[in-house]
Amino acid sequence: MNPTLCYMLPKLPNSLSGLAELATDLRWSWNHAHDVLWEQIDPDAWRELRSPWLLLQNLSEGRLRSLARNRKVTQLLANLLKEHRSSLTRPTWFQQEHADAPFSQIAYFSMEFGLSEALPIYSGGLGILAGDVLKTAHDLGVPITGVGILWQQGYFRQTIDAQGRQSEQFPFNDPTQLPVTPALDADGEWIRVTLPLPGRTLILRAWQAQIGRVSLYLLDSNDPFNAPTDRSITGELYGGGSENRLLQEICLGIGGWQLLQKLGLQPDLCHLNEGHAAFAVLARARSYLEQHGGSLQTALIATRVGNIFTTHTPIAAGFDRFAADLMNHYLERAPDLFGLDAHDVLSLGRTTPTDAQEPFNMAWLALRGSGMINGVSQLHGEVSRAIFQPLFPRWPQSEVPVTFVTNGVHMPSWDSREADALWSTYAGKARWIHALETMEEDLRKVPDTELWNMRNAARADLVRFARAHLKRRLSMAQAPAEQITRAEQVLDPNRFTMGFARRFTEYKRPNLLLHDADRLYRLLTNTQFPVQLVLAGKAHPADEPGKLMIQEWTQFIERHPELFEHIVFLDDYDMLIAGHLVRGVDLWINTPRRPWEASGTSGMKVLVNGGLNVSELDGWWAEAYEPAVGWALGDRQEHGTDLEWDHQEAERLYTLLEQEILPDFYDRHGPNACPQSWIYRMRESMARLTPQYSSNRMMREYVSQLYLPAAQHLQARQSPEVCAALAAWQSLINQHWNDVRFLGVESEQTSAGVRFSVTVQLGAIPPEFLRVELFATGSSEEIHPMTTSPKKNDSDTSWTYAATIQTSRAPADYTPRIIPCHPHAIIPLECNHILWYR
Repeated sequence: MNPTLCYMLPKLPNSLSGLAELATDLRWSWNHAHDVLWEQIDPDAWRELRSPWLLLQNLSEGRLRSLARNRKVTQLLANLLKEHRSSLTRPTWFQQEHADAPFSQIAYFSMEFGLSEALPIYSGGLGILAGDVLKTAHDLGVPITGVGILWQQGYFRQTIDAQGRQSEQFPFNDPTQLPVTPALDADGEWIRVTLPLPGRTLILRAWQAQIGRVSLYLLDSNDPFNAPTDRSITGELYGGGSENRLLQEICLGIGGWQLLQKLGLQPDLCHLNEGHAAFAVLARARSYLEQHGGSLQTALIATRVGNIFTTHTPIAAGFDRFAADLMNHYLERAPDLFGLDAHDVLSLGRTTPTDAQEPFNMAWLALRGSGMINGVSQLHGEVSRAIFQPLFPRWPQSEVPVTFVTNGVHMPSWDSREADALWSTYAGKARWIHALETMEEDLRKVPDTELWNMRNAARADLVRFARAHLKRRLSMAQAPAEQITRAEQVLDPNRFTMGFARRFTEYKRPNLLLHDADRLYRLLTNTQFPVQLVLAGKAHPADEPGKLMIQEWTQFIERHPELFEHIVFLDDYDMLIAGHLVRGVDLWINTPRRPWEASGTSGMKVLVNGGLNVSELDGWWAEAYEPAVGWALGDRQEHGTDLEWDHQEAERLYTLLEQEILPDFYDRHGPNACPQSWIYRMRESMARLTPQYSSNRMMREYVSQLYLPAAQHLQARQSPEVCAALAAWQSLINQHWNDVRFLGVESEQTSAGVRFSVTVQLGAIPPEFLRVELFATGSSEEIHPMTTSPKKNDSDTSWTYAATIQTSRAPADYTPRIIPCHPHAIIPLECNHILWYR
């Protein structure tokens, strides 16, 4: 046993020593075979705790001796250990497909990681995505190391008071009760990172969580040598004021980079999951300067292309910003913290670098410090290009350098046992660790009755869970005995079940179903097509409108006690509740205002379980939707906060439910009393969408579209001479750009097409450092490069460029432009100048 575990666990008999190995590897969180082991060891504790680590800590010596004599348990443990160790050594997709990849290590920085409810250091979709990234990196063998924060309280826990309002509690995350261990150096010493803050030194302790092949390193400031206020820096996820948030992001970006150095890890690539981690680009640039010297400009040139920035934010106001005075305080009073010139640092986080009062924008820093930027859906890529447009003035929005990789979810973490068994039978047990090309064909072999039986079993599991959850909540609230008993009859395992769970905030419109409360009541009491609704969600502690929306739901339920069999609100939404919901519902509802749902992954999680979606055409559903796989709201246009549009969409949702969705679900005239139309959609959704919106597909796109190109760019900049040449080029362009101008433009019709001729003055900039193009917009954009001819007279300071194109457009539709050009530069990311003829 790892010596760091000795003080955390009871002494395990030899035949059970492997339990510690399995309990500290978070692969158990998605391995259904492991569930059987923990259930046999202590079924009550497993049901309540869902944490092997806590389960082991609470076993008595007598129970351990009994388990050690139980051949069934010891044999199951031996089999699982064998499979576990084998899974860590077998060849992976990445090793087989990219054996010669030009990178060996990726550092994935994220403010939160949602791996399991047993490690509550997440708040929502951003963290769940980060957790799914690490799980998929294990599955496919992609060499990723996670870097995050071990939050002492994490996100808040939710209760609902007697008035139906949300209350928040912040229980302490005792690291000894979490599936993490101290991170040790080569000498067996606990690793600590120190950061020089104004007037004191901050100490960060390092912890390690294991996800198969993948390690996640977490920092926390709760060290006894820190001042009390500093010990709470890593207390509450997204908590505290602006200064505390700045310190949290310093811990993540600068502290995280220093931790990697102490671990002896030299990542080729750094992947920033949102702008919270942007200080890592400065820490990396500083390391380059310490090794090679030079300026921040050359350090960024050398390292930028090795950084990848994933933005999840659908509106510019969502980015973290810090006041100029606050940033100056840390830059001036703790110069060793960043180790860089204060002006240089501040200019990277401002739209106008010379504006000393402009707040510092973390997303601006992340973009300027990265070589690739991606949104999390196709639509979000478009939205992000509009958001980042201020950094590329006069550039067409379509050329703002933001691409997209649509999110996916780790399907093995979200499937039910029944779904897992079905997929294993028809697509193989190894379906998520290889390519996905045969999956659609595999699912078409499943008989209708098996699909329907799977849905019925999963729905029944959700009903059992909801009843137990509600009963526990009522007992804790000291509700009357008859009310607690009544909770055992909540919901019906044979009734159509729709659900939603999300952060309660205005743009997500979680109360759209309540738009016409009387109509919702009639829907829930329909005797011909019985309906039930399961919902959950939290509002940020500071979001009063969000809290009021929760109260609106709870009061609707309170006003109609006769609906107790038809509707339930599951408080304290977390990964455990989310898992039961996405496995059990027949229909998932999502109603954000377009385009404010950057991706939205909750609806992806129902796919593997045969659930269907009715959703706004936003985020991932704008790509995925077609009539054969579900239902859609919206017209693919943006309507802002138009209340009349909300009314129309609510009407559309009611109508879909009443006239299409419910009749399809209850049409049992086919063979075996299965609803044929419903099962058709189930099969199409499972077959077409599950592989496409899995994190397997997402990770493979990360590798092909982000990681490999970034590593190739990085290789090209290994030479200090190349970086110095790029820096000199940038300086030359910046210094002389204002001397570049157009002198004249001519066009004429020829037999070969329209010939354009452009005369330009380049001043001191050589022509090979610039590119002259013809640009046309409209129904489609066109870009045509123009070529220059040798000068007839060396004393002539002008240059002539020409191009002949075949086109049906009028010549006036084409506008010449001049942009910087260099074989190693990323334009316009690294040089955003552009000059238009008009």
